[in-house]
Amino acid sequence: MTSAQIEIQLIAAVVAAACALPGVFLILRRTAMMSDAISHAILLGIVLAFLVTEDLTSPFLIVAATLTGVLTVLLVEILHKTRLVKEDAAIGLVFPVLFSIGVILIARFAGSVHLDTDAVLLGELAFAPFNRLVVFGVDIGPRSLYLMGGILVINLVFILLFFKELKLSTFDAGLAASLGFMPWILHYGLMTLVSVTAVGAFDAVGSILVVALMIGPPAAAYLLTERLSSMLILSAIIGIVGAIAGFWIANWTDVSIAGTMASMIGVVFVLVYVFSPGRGLLATVRRRILQKWEFALAMLVIHLSQHENQPEAVNECRADHLTEHIRWNAEFARRVVRLAKHRELIVETNGHLRLTSVGHSLAARRVVG
Repeated sequence: MTSAQIEIQLIAAVVAAACALPGVFLILRRTAMMSDAISHAILLGIVLAFLVTEDLTSPFLIVAATLTGVLTVLLVEILHKTRLVKEDAAIGLVFPVLFSIGVILIARFAGSVHLDTDAVLLGELAFAPFNRLVVFGVDIGPRSLYLMGGILVINLVFILLFFKELKLSTFDAGLAASLGFMPWILHYGLMTLVSVTAVGAFDAVGSILVVALMIGPPAAAYLLTERLSSMLILSAIIGIVGAIAGFWIANWTDVSIAGTMASMIGVVFVLVYVFSPGRGLLATVRRRILQKWEFALAMLVIHLSQHENQPEAVNECRADHLTEHIRWNAEFARRVVRLAKHRELIVETNGHLRLTSVGHSLAARRVVG
């Protein structure tokens, strides 16, 4: 493994963790597409700052891009608050306009500069190690690594300092406001973090991977846990694992690193979506099947409890009459009776079904419940 490969993986891991942390709150607040809007709209801020400074390394590019990200959020909320359009529609109206203006300005005034739309969308992690940070004549490593490392620290500090406030305003903004937490300040603080993170990752990985890392890992973590702290940790881990796996697959197959990383994030999400023990697709299907049988058992014991002491309704309690009285097909009725006997809810004597004490208890609970 070469030093460049190690540095690329370190950058990818730091970017993944930095993007995943604010992404958790975007998922929980149901504003996931805001990351897509911000990651595209900041191009306008970068271009405008470059046209003023004519320096791609100027810190003013980061400041202008961050302000553009906040402007995007502000414009979306202004449109949404008119109640004439929904939030997703407002996002779809705002960011294409800002992004398109940025693309037009690049084509018109910055065509000869290394700031093209391919780099904007895809980025190229393979080139990140060549952009070095030199301090007092000493090369201390890739500039992107230190930039994203600093942004990761900022994200961590913000979340740790305002964890309770973010948690409360995310799940109950009305209660947060009544307690004096001013959720709108936390909201714009969070969106500023999203903007800064997107700007920092923009040059190295491109907007597509920014969105993938900001939304994919938190969405997968959301299916694995209900604790906010665990979700933050899991989303960072999933992002790092997906990014590094994507790097090696790209290295072996000689394809786009950013594209493969985004694809691996999608693969990880699909695996979690299918196999998550609590909320996964298989668990959901299994739970629905179990609910179907539990409901059938409840119907059976309630039916028997209502008719067991009525001599004139003796046929109601016969196994071969369930198809007529409960409207089950014969095969399903046999399976329900077999399951009820296995659970010791009923006993069968010459085709006549009687409830056990366990069956009586279940029937009473179901009727009361």
